[in-house]
Amino acid sequence: MTEEPISPAKPDPTTSQPKSRIVPILAGVAVLIAILGAVLYEIGKPNSKEAAAIAAKCAPERDLAARLKPLVYGEIAALNLNPAPQPLPDLSFIGPDGAKTSLSAFNGKLVLLNLWATWCVPCRQEMPSLDRLEGDLGSEHFQVVPINIDTTRLERPKAFLDEIGVRKLGLYADPSADVFQALKQTGKVVGLPTTILVGGNGCEVGSMSGPAKWDSPEAAALITAAEK
Repeated sequence: MTEEPISPAKPDPTTSQPKSRIVPILAGVAVLIAILGAVLYEIGKPNSKEAAAIAAKCAPERDLAARLKPLVYGEIAALNLNPAPQPLPDLSFIGPDGAKTSLSAFNGKLVLLNLWATWCVPCRQEMPSLDRLEGDLGSEHFQVVPINIDTTRLERPKAFLDEIGVRKLGLYADPSADVFQALKQTGKVVGLPTTILVGGNGCEVGSMSGPAKWDSPEAAALITAAEK
């Protein structure tokens, strides 16, 4: 008796069909994700008119950053100048008189904005040099604005400044730390201390993460040149 050849088993349509549908489904999901990402990207981008308005507003800061580039070395070598300055948020905080104020109150001035806290050792170390910089070069055209962001034991910042003999700097404070969070969201700050050089139009000229000797000849030359 001859045996009949065994034909290959046919695929079970109940199991093969779902597998065959997975690829086009995944491809469709990928396309939808790509489209959604592109839409969100376009929504987040400033339109041409907004971009042109920002560029026009910050043009003086852009020119200033380019002019200051040769002066960034030595004790302030870590200062990162911004070739395309953007307006900073109108940060709100408490002034030395205890009243609320904001960054826009300093429009028209060159401002060295410094974020610090009493628990930040490098902040404490650089504070005397910021005080000396304000004493040497502070004027109606330039001001150091150090904002303390301690959220507890709010008596400590003033006690610390008194202890180290700070005489020229005012005590600006934000016990909510909203200033830190606002700048963190825009990528301007990741830790303390952070110092931002702000032009008269409220646009960032440059920023530095970490401490510096702000009473150094290099810092004095930079600020003097920026005021001209």
